[in-house]
Amino acid sequence: MADQTFHPRFSLPHLTGSLQDTPVVLIHGPRQCGKTTFARAVGDAAGYAYISFDDDVWRASVLADPVGFVADLPDKTVLDEVQRVPELFTALKVAVDRDRRPGRLILTGSANVLLVPKLADSLAGRMAILRLHPLAQSELAAKQPDFLDALFGEGFKTKQQARLGNELADRIVAGGYPAALARPSSRRRVTWYRDYIETLVQRDVRDMARISSLDVLPRLLTLAAGQTARLLNVADLASPFQLSRPTIRDYVTLLARVFLLEELPPWHNNRLSRLVKTPKLHLGDTGFACALLGMDAAALWADRTLLRQLLETFIFQELRRHASWRDDPITFYHFRDKDGAEVDIVLEGSGQRVAGVEVKAAATVTANDFRGLRKLKESAGDRFSRGVVLYDGEVTTTFGDKLFAVPIRSLWDGI
Repeated sequence: MADQTFHPRFSLPHLTGSLQDTPVVLIHGPRQCGKTTFARAVGDAAGYAYISFDDDVWRASVLADPVGFVADLPDKTVLDEVQRVPELFTALKVAVDRDRRPGRLILTGSANVLLVPKLADSLAGRMAILRLHPLAQSELAAKQPDFLDALFGEGFKTKQQARLGNELADRIVAGGYPAALARPSSRRRVTWYRDYIETLVQRDVRDMARISSLDVLPRLLTLAAGQTARLLNVADLASPFQLSRPTIRDYVTLLARVFLLEELPPWHNNRLSRLVKTPKLHLGDTGFACALLGMDAAALWADRTLLRQLLETFIFQELRRHASWRDDPITFYHFRDKDGAEVDIVLEGSGQRVAGVEVKAAATVTANDFRGLRKLKESAGDRFSRGVVLYDGEVTTTFGDKLFAVPIRSLWDGI
C-alpha cells in the first residue's frame, strides 16, 4: 500500500479550526499513528517551528529550566511527544495566560497525557483536544464516510453492494498504522508490528511506570488480543502470571494509557436494572492484534470464532475513527442484559440519542440477529435512533421500524 503521506486525514478541519480560536491544540493518540506527520504538515504550511522531545537534548533543556525554555519558544511551535516532559506543563500555563493568541502551540502525545495531573490542571480551558487514530478504512479509500449520518439521521436506503469475502480478513490483518501499511509484504508488516510493540513497551511504558518485569507486558497484550471484544476478565488475564489481580489490572490501565487497549463501558438505562455492568475489552488496532496472535489473513478467515471477535474490534475502531471527525460528540458503550440479549456497540450522540450496531461475520441476516437491538430499542424508548446489523453481505434492507441490515463495506464505500 502507499505511504501515509498520500492518505487524507479527516481530522484536518478540526485541527485548523481549533488553531483559529484556541491557544494550544493537543493531538494525542498511539505512537506511529501519524500524529507527527499530520502536525508537521499543518505546521510547516503555517510557519511553525518543530521540537521533538524524543531528542535527549531538548528533554534535558526542559528539565534544566522549564520557564526559560518556554519563554524562548518561537511564536508558533509544534512540540512533539510532550508526555515525556510533564515538567513543561506549568510553564506552558503561565505563558499561555500571558498571551492567549490562538494557534500558538500544537502539542502531540503518544500517551493519554490528559491523565497526567500536571497537564490536566495547567491547561484546562486553554487547550483543544484532538484524538488521532490509526488510518480508517475510509481514509485509505479517500472517501468521507456517511454511515454515522445515516445512523443518527434519515436512516438507510435499499442498496446492493459487492460482498467483501476474503478481503475482509485482509483488511483486519493489515490494520491502520501508516508505516505498517507501507510495508511491501504481509511478512514485513508483521515484523513492523512486533518491533513496534517492543519499542513502545521499552520506551513509553518504562517512562510512565516502574515495572520490574517489562517482559510481562507483551505477553499480557498477546493474551488480551485473544480476548478482544469479550467482557474484561482480570482473573483470566492474571492466571498465566505470578502476579496479583490488582497488579494485572494496573497493567491493563497502563496499556490503555498508551492506546494499545481500550475498555468499552456498558450502556444502561435507569429503567432497566437487569444489566451486565462489566466493560468489554478491545485492542486499539486489529493489525497488531493479529501480529501478536500470529494470524495471517488465511488463518483468520478459517478461524471463525477469532474472526468474529477481531471483526467486532475492527468495526468498533472504524466507528471510533469516524466519530472523532464529527462536531457533535459520540460516546461508545456495549449492551448486555442478564437474559443474554446484547448489542456489540452502542453509540450515544447529541440529545442522548441512542443507536446500536451488531456485528456479524456471515453473509446472511435473520430476524433473530436483531434480538439485542430490539431490546435496546425498547429500553431507550424515544431516544432510540437506529439499530443496524453490519454483515458481510450485499444488500442494505430494513428489518422493521428503525432496524436495518447493512453490508460492512458501507462503512467506507458509502451508504
